[in-house]
Order: sequence, then structure tokens, then C-alpha cells
Amino acid sequence: MLKAVNNFFNFDPLAIILISLTTFIGICIASFSYRFMKGDTRFGPFFLQLSLLVGSVLVMVSADDILLFFTAWCSANFFLVQLMIHKSSWQAAKSSGLLTAKNYVIGATFLGLALFLLNISTGTSSIQNIGQSSIQSPLITLALVLLLISSMTQSSLWPFHRWLVSSLNSPTPVSAIMHAGLINGGFFLLARFAPLFFKMPGFLTLLFVFGIATALLGTLWKLMQSDIKRMLACSTMGQMGFMLAQCGLGLFPAALAHLITHGMFKAYLFLASGSASHEKRHDISYSLTPLKLLYSLMCGMLGSFWFALTSGKTWFSGDTTLVLMVIALITSTQFAIPILMLKSRFRVLTALIGTSCVNIFYGFSVQFISNATKTMEFSGCVEKFYRESLRKTP
Repeated sequence: MLKAVNNFFNFDPLAIILISLTTFIGICIASFSYRFMKGDTRFGPFFLQLSLLVGSVLVMVSADDILLFFTAWCSANFFLVQLMIHKSSWQAAKSSGLLTAKNYVIGATFLGLALFLLNISTGTSSIQNIGQSSIQSPLITLALVLLLISSMTQSSLWPFHRWLVSSLNSPTPVSAIMHAGLINGGFFLLARFAPLFFKMPGFLTLLFVFGIATALLGTLWKLMQSDIKRMLACSTMGQMGFMLAQCGLGLFPAALAHLITHGMFKAYLFLASGSASHEKRHDISYSLTPLKLLYSLMCGMLGSFWFALTSGKTWFSGDTTLVLMVIALITSTQFAIPILMLKSRFRVLTALIGTSCVNIFYGFSVQFISNATKTMEFSGCVEKFYRESLRKTP
């Protein structure tokens, strides 16, 4: 029995981390849904489909057999579409669900073809063994192209983003589990087959380009929205772009840390969106004086320093981790600006402490993920990738 489980499943650190995240978010959304959906005529089927969705994701993140992985992938997407439509009489939700279904069918088709090509090229159905294979052939190159496209469709990277922006007519718990859970499937797919992608860095460069383009577009579109859920959808699109751009830079542990924090935060934002829409808003004047700009830059530099210290990174590494340092600096500076606008005697001290705490938490999370995944195949590929990058640096 145990041998059969080992043949079909792989409970490595990545699987354990994502199982924990999926279970936690699933329990939170189920608890919220019990109150939110009470009185709905499809209360029972909703919870059945939600349970099957969470179960499919748990199987997907721990599967080692490609057929089991593909079946769980398709099942999770199928149950998500069913939850999105919810009631066939809701025409707007039905249209969104059908658009999402078309996108998922495209992704599943590419994924199925990719897994088939990998199977016939390596002669194994184990994802672990496929990743360890040293075989290089045109079929494997084609399989990687198909895997890349499949990950882009799942994580709504441009130009496969329309389904996400139009998927806001479903019940709020469905939006929460979609934006906090299944949309991360693109990262998981890349992480599972990372050893193959590291052997052909050109694919990582391509992923970085599409990721950055998606991050910029999602951020710009977010600024144009007035509807809260649509703003959150564009925000998710931007975050997915940034996270997959990190994968393109070989920063898989940082991307995984980003996935965890983004998943929990985005689930909370969607579940709280109904209350937020009724809150009284106060306009804040953002007249940024040169002195406040100087203070915000000080906070940004301090935050970046704490992130580097707690994550074990450095500004002078000479590799792709420099991107994380720059992002920490920009994010900390932006985080400090609203605090510095407050009418408080201690606003500068508050901004310094706030940016420091946020970056210490994020830095420790990246360090924890890096240590937890050291035994994994992609961790060794990351180290090799950095060494070769430094060797090529003039």
C-alpha cells in the first residue's frame, strides 16, 4: 500500500507547503461560505463542489504520476468553472464561466500534449524522474513550449488574461478561492518541471518578458478601475505577472514566498470586499514635499537593508537577486508614503518601524522557503544557474 502511494505521490517540501496553504485557505473560505451562502437554493451542491475542488488541488500538488497530475489539474478547473457559473440562470456568471472554461480547455490541451511528449521522450511517467532526466531532444523542447503556454493560461498572463478580468460575477467565496488558489497553478507547474527549464534558460527569459508585461498591464489597469472586485482582479493579474517573472529570473523560493503571502492576503481582501464597499472613505491629500520624499526614500533604503539581512541576500551579489533588492526598495518607499501623510508627531518613526517590520517578515519568509526547499531538485538548479550567470558576467 505504501509503495503504491509512493509510486503516485511525492510529498516533498513544495507539496507539503502548498497542501498546508490550500487546506488553510479552504477552511477559511468554507467557514465564510457557510454564513455567506446560507439560504441559497444551491447551498448543498456549492459545498460539495467546493470540497471536490479543494480535494483536487491537494491531489494535484502532491501527485508524481503524470496521469494523476493531469486528471487532478482538469478536475480542479472543472469544479472551479461549476462554482463560477453556480446557477445557469445567471447569464453574466454563465458567460464568465464559459469563457474561463474555454481558456482552461486550451491550457489543459497544451498540458496534456506536453506530458505525453515528456513521457515518450523519457520513458517514465514519474515527474521526479522526468526532471532528473538528462535527455535533450526536439520533443522535450516542444514539451517545454507547451508547458509554458499552459502555465500562462492558468495564471492569466497576457495575452491569456481576459477570463480573469471577466470572472467577477460569481459568488464572493468563489472569487476568493480562484484568486488565492487555482490561479497559482502556473507557478506550481513551472516549479515541478523547473529542472527541465533550467537546462534551457531561453525559456526562462521568455517567461520573464511575459511576466513583466503582465505585471505592468495589470498594475495600470488596476488604477483605471472603480469597482472593488475588478480592482482586485487586475491586482491579481499584476501579482501573477511579477511572481512568474521571478521564476524567469530563477528566483523560485522568492516566488513561492510571494505565492503564500499573496494567496492569504488576496483571500482576505475578497472575503472582506463586501464590508469594504460600505466603509466611509476619506480623501487623503498626497502633496509629496521634497522632505517627505526624502523620508520615504530613507524608509525604502532601511526596508531594503532589513530584507537583504533577513533573507540572506545582498545588493552586491551580481546575480538576479538584485531585482528583489530593487523591488524591496521601491515597495518600502511606496509603503511609507501614506504613513508620512498622516497628521501625527511620530509619523516618520512609524514609517521607519512599519517598513522594517514588513521587510523583516518577507525576508524571513524567503529564507525559510529557501531552507525548506534545499533538498528539492530545483534548488540545486537555482544554485547552478547563479554560478553560471556569475561566470558569464564580465
